[in-house]
Amino acid sequence: MKQSKFPPGWDEARVKEVLAHYKSQSEEEALAEDEAVFEDPKQIVMGIPTELVPAVRKLLAKQRT
Repeated sequence: MKQSKFPPGWDEARVKEVLAHYKSQSEEEALAEDEAVFEDPKQIVMGIPTELVPAVRKLLAKQRT
């Protein structure tokens, strides 16, 4: 059986915890959580053309290290 590879700091327990969180949310709770992102002054939401997503991910990964 193939072993799953998780990002640094993640393991199977954390994945299950996140899945349980989202599966237990009502539609109203999920919508409120989504809308809160737009009000956070420390974050920005923007549209990125699909073909540029890999390049943007690489830039973000470099910024984190």
